[in-house]
Amino acid sequence: MHKETRHIVIYGYTKSELTNILRHFEAQLPDFVKITVETNNLVTRVILTGINSGLELLRFNMNRYHASLNELFSQEVVTTEDKCLAQVLGELLKERELTVSSAESCTGGNIAHKIVQVPGSSAYFLGSVVSYSNDVKADVLKVSRTNLDRYGAVSKEVVEQMVEGVSKLMHTDCAIATSGIAGPEGGTKFKPVGTVWIAAKIGDRIESECLHFSGSRDDVIESATNHGMVMLINLLRNCYTTPEDINDD
Repeated sequence: MHKETRHIVIYGYTKSELTNILRHFEAQLPDFVKITVETNNLVTRVILTGINSGLELLRFNMNRYHASLNELFSQEVVTTEDKCLAQVLGELLKERELTVSSAESCTGGNIAHKIVQVPGSSAYFLGSVVSYSNDVKADVLKVSRTNLDRYGAVSKEVVEQMVEGVSKLMHTDCAIATSGIAGPEGGTKFKPVGTVWIAAKIGDRIESECLHFSGSRDDVIESATNHGMVMLINLLRNCYTTPEDINDD
């Protein structure tokens, strides 16, 4: 008997949402192909495992179902290999010869922690500032105290200045920044627990989003970490253009 496995990692779905989406796909699978779905903090790993006596037939079917999964989640696919978000991000940065840093408030250095767990990350990760207090945001990252007073630390204006500030401080091409309320306390009517502003930067382009994550404090931290990495992955894939070759003619 021969065994083949295929992987796909997608982002942005809850377990209940995936159950509904995958119900029809699972019903089409033959007995010799099993599916495993693992979802944690909006990151889902789908594993197809096939066991059959005919190797060529097995590979044909596994490739077909793998392609179907990729098509089903085309916009949300992070990778079609057995890799974590930090590995995907690292490979994109290495391919493009770019560097990255992070400015973290509510995630407390978790983004940096995930990135440096990947062997060889010193080639592209230069450093991080855990700017938990407003004084560190202002004094180290040069966030405007006026913006901190007017909009609060958990705001578009502040997180965008954080991502720009850490990029300048660390001299990196790219950066990720987070500022939010991980809980279980500290929320308000307008900014409840789980509210996180996240910014990602590549070159002169900055994208920021306000998310509302559910779950425990750890869940909010992990979700914000994952979302920040996915934002930069998408920026790198959609916005990066290879520099034109220099022509001396």
